[in-house]
Amino acid sequence: MLIATLAFLASTFQPTGDAASAPTAPSDAAPKAAARPEGAPAPGSSIRLVGDPAVKPVVSAEGCQLKEMGMVVEAPLPEGYPAPTPPGMIELKTYPSVRRAEYSASGSTNFGMNVGFWPLFNHIKDRNIAMTSPVEMDYRPEGDRAPLDPMKDTGGSWTMSFLYRSADLGPTGEDGRVKVVDNPELTVIAIGMRGGYGMGSVNAGLEELSKWFAGQSEWEPAGEPRGLNYNGPQVPQRRKWSEVQVPVRRAAKKPDAANAAPAAPVTPAVPTAPAAQSPR
Repeated sequence: MLIATLAFLASTFQPTGDAASAPTAPSDAAPKAAARPEGAPAPGSSIRLVGDPAVKPVVSAEGCQLKEMGMVVEAPLPEGYPAPTPPGMIELKTYPSVRRAEYSASGSTNFGMNVGFWPLFNHIKDRNIAMTSPVEMDYRPEGDRAPLDPMKDTGGSWTMSFLYRSADLGPTGEDGRVKVVDNPELTVIAIGMRGGYGMGSVNAGLEELSKWFAGQSEWEPAGEPRGLNYNGPQVPQRRKWSEVQVPVRRAAKKPDAANAAPAAPVTPAVPTAPAAQSPR
């Protein structure tokens, strides 16, 4: 069991690019949950926005299956988590609060996540906490950008998280470089992805989400992207399952034309006197 878990974690992210800088601890301030947006589903639920609503992953205590697409998640989800979004489909989802072990750093995500792997793995091993799925990645790109803009692997900072299946498995607090926190309830727009993990896949998902946001006016991005990776090394690349997500809020409503403020009255033009006729 230990070897299988180790193999799962070690291969989830492959090192590429430059080495990351020294890890930095996350902020001590506890995150606060925003009010759930109007029209958002209850925690643990989702609303299919794009894709066949009849295609539904089956979640069990062992993991998750999507037989229609040959997709499998081989580790259990945290209690109350919504099912993974099928590849190519888009959903509105609300996640419940979850206790998670976080490791934060800056620099290359593809290389740096290998730096975060060992502290997180040792944390759950020392506490006899079983591995769950997904592994979550929160991205904080550098510079001025919109949440849906493509990201560079080497810029900004990130947080990698292993999730407790339930909050009673251990207390919050610091454990060396790892910080255990309760992540608040979160509403997102998510797209399911198939294939290898990494920044290329995340940017491809953001591109598709950009098209969806441009075609509607009810929701707008409200935070930086997240990546959720569900599978380990025994799953072929073509069947690896992930999600790209963006936190959302209700878009500001534009005034209806019928209810818009009346236009200012037009001042009537003053007729000009006719030109004087010269005497004949």
